[in-house]
Formats: sequence, C-alpha cells, structure tokens
Amino acid sequence: MKQLTVLSGKGGTGKTTITASLAVLAKNAVVADCDVDAPDLHLLLHPSVVKTQEFKGSKLAVIDKSKCIECGLCREKCRFDAITENFEVDPIACEGCGVCTIICPVSAITLTERISGHAYVSKTKYGFMAHAMLSPGEANSGKLVTLVRQNAKILTESEHSDLIIMDGPPGISCPVIASVTGIDAGLVVTEPTMSGIHDFERALELLKHFNVQPFVCVNMYDINEDNTEKIVSFCKEKDIKVVGKIPFNPVVTEAMVNGKPILEYAPRSDVAQEIEKVWKKILSVLKRGSV
Repeated sequence: MKQLTVLSGKGGTGKTTITASLAVLAKNAVVADCDVDAPDLHLLLHPSVVKTQEFKGSKLAVIDKSKCIECGLCREKCRFDAITENFEVDPIACEGCGVCTIICPVSAITLTERISGHAYVSKTKYGFMAHAMLSPGEANSGKLVTLVRQNAKILTESEHSDLIIMDGPPGISCPVIASVTGIDAGLVVTEPTMSGIHDFERALELLKHFNVQPFVCVNMYDINEDNTEKIVSFCKEKDIKVVGKIPFNPVVTEAMVNGKPILEYAPRSDVAQEIEKVWKKILSVLKRGSV
C-alpha cells in the first residue's frame, strides 16, 4: 500500500481541486480529507456517509453542586474565565486544562471527555472516502487527522486497494504533520506568487524533515511565468522533481461552482490534460517502489 499526501504550505493553491481529480484518475484508491478544521473535498466528491464515529479529543470541567462549597478558588484560578458567578462551567470558554480540579479543596470538580467532532467513512462514485469535521472552537485536530488516516488504512484493506490519496490541510502545523508522517510521497501544489513561493519552501522543508519523497506541481503557472521559473530553478537546484505546470483556466472555477472535479467537468481541457500527466508521472514512481 502506498500513501500520497497533497499539500501546499498555504491555502488557495488548488490543492483540493487537484486531489479530487487524482481520485477520478486513480479509480481504485481510497481518498482521505485530512483537513478536518475546514474540509471541502466533499463538495467535489459528494460522499454518502456509511459510518459515523464520535471523536472525543478534549476535556470539560464539571462541578458537582452537591459537593461544591462555593469557596471561589476555581473562579479565581481559571485563566479562561470559564466558571460563572453561579459556579457553573461555560462549555465554550473551558479549555479542559484541569487547574480547577487540582485546587478544589473538596474535590467537587472533575474532567469529563466531550465530543470534539465526528469522523466519517463514506462512499463516492470514485471509491471510498475517509473524512472528518472538528467542532467549532475545538482543539486536537492532529489526533482527528490520525483517526481519519486509520480509517483510510482499514478501507484499503477491506477494499483490496493499494493506494491512499490524502488531501492535506494548508500550512505546516500539527494537522499537516499528522498528514505526512509515514507516507510514501508528498505532492506540493504551489502558485507563482511571493506567498506561494515562501510557503511552498516551508512545505518542502517539512517533507525533508520526515524523509518523504517530494513532488512539486505549479498551479496557474502562467499568471507569473518569472516566478514559475524561480520555482522550477529552486527545485532543480534541490533535485526535486517538478511533475507539472498547470495553466490558469476559468473552467476550473466553473467546475467548482458545479460541484465536479475538473477531470469530470471538462476532461479535454488543458488543465485536465496536464493533471493527467502529473498523475502518470507520480504513479510511475510509486509503482517502481523507489519512494
């Protein structure tokens, strides 16, 4: 089984658009949306949920009123102002740090697990999909990403698949790290802008740290061909394979508005043809087992 994560270092580079197209081309791959804070791959793949799991990733303080002597220590020490004047816990403000449970002289406060989000196993017209949604304001998205990846691996075994394609979160933070650890290859989708170049270099550093084979794809390369050349030169200097340069085309926006991958909406467009070339180059390396 091989694992490929599509990442970007920043949002808005076209990462999810390309991931959806790779899912169309792969046919028998399991797809995973590892952006659990703001997932959007489902908008293009339209999954039908077949299994839902509760994710308990954080704690919530609970005050036992029968024990509470209303001494006020918990209110005084809570740095998040999560305990009201009536000695009730505000579930939105509470961070589950546990300070109140330690300083309570009568042990009237305990920490309980609370539901922080949900993970899903779904079926799409292109195969199975693992994805999740973190509840607003909740933390531990890296743990939820790990759960998504575990579900994806179970699906590959049950469906006799040999590839997982993951849509990674933007940036290089905890959920991105959870998306790239232990994978076989990472496709960094970048754009020829100053912020795009800056963040693409950070994404490459992350892959290097985890000893992951990098590929680079320049999306909308023709909006600034000078910057595209800088990206290509940088990759050549670092011996990083540039697997494609995708042109700008308004048909991509049309496809998104219609809720379809570009490979389905306009399979003969220059964008679709270039993505297909990108896929063939990556697949050839994965099949050789040299990643």
